Amino acid sequence: MDRRHILATALASAALTSPFARAQNAYPDQPIKWIVPYPAGGGTDNLARTLAEHMRGSLGQPLLIDNRPGAATNIGAETVARAKADGSTIMSADNAVLAFNEHLFKRLPFSPENDFSYIGGIGKFPLALVVHPDFPAKDFAQFLAYVKANPGKVNYASVGNGSPHHLAMEMFKHRTGTYITHIPYRGAAPAMQDVMGGQVPAMFLDLASGLSIIRGGKVRALAIGSQQRSAVLPDVPTLKELGVADVDVFAFQGVLGPAGLAPAVVLRLNQELNKALADPAVLGKFTEFGFEPLRLSPAQFKALARSESRRWGTVIKANGISLD
Repeated sequence: MDRRHILATALASAALTSPFARAQNAYPDQPIKWIVPYPAGGGTDNLARTLAEHMRGSLGQPLLIDNRPGAATNIGAETVARAKADGSTIMSADNAVLAFNEHLFKRLPFSPENDFSYIGGIGKFPLALVVHPDFPAKDFAQFLAYVKANPGKVNYASVGNGSPHHLAMEMFKHRTGTYITHIPYRGAAPAMQDVMGGQVPAMFLDLASGLSIIRGGKVRALAIGSQQRSAVLPDVPTLKELGVADVDVFAFQGVLGPAGLAPAVVLRLNQELNKALADPAVLGKFTEFGFEPLRLSPAQFKALARSESRRWGTVIKANGISLD
């Protein structure tokens, strides 16, 4: 009995002092840079800042937001792919990095599958088709009739080439046989500003960025792009309800680090991320604009990203969309 007790104590002590345990307990020992591949003020930036504020207490180090917009998120993604794999650099990654860009560009300075450590999901939120309040169409049927009667004469904004907002409209155009001209912006804030101002009449807008301006009457929501109505906009019908089949468009985000992060570091970040996403204070902020948290393991997050890449790769190829 004594020998068994001594052996059990030794094993427990070894577990607590193993390299894995030591690495997890010691991390982080320096501030963490959180890359956001969009300008400040948009939905991605707001999500990252909210999470960083709640994670810093339990991590014991500041998480410093570093906005690196440009090149359809490739600038930010390349920065992370080339960063030292010590857990000091992570990033918010959305559909562009995770699912779109490998199909939109012939050459990327990184591989979404091989050059990142997948840490965990953040969440997903629907995209709404919105127009300026003075646009001649007052509902979806009128909008569809108007753009069909005026091919190429109606412009739409997006938060950038290759963004979910861009490809959502391209899928919509393909499904409805319409021709609407793309005006890309560098981020959600300037795109929304011009739609609110009437310079560009329409866009697919993620609710994380745009719910407040929809509720404020600065833009009018005509349809929701996902399969179910949004709980925060229950009166806005889905495209499926309106007769546009096979459209399921949503923005989703998660957290990546450079390839080669120690498993203990990935686990610690995943635990702290999921803890923040379960915090009532965080959930209260996020659910206000229809955000659905994705508390996933690293493996589940990577599986979702690769599945979405396959789905959108088919769409991008079928429609001949390229950013080269």
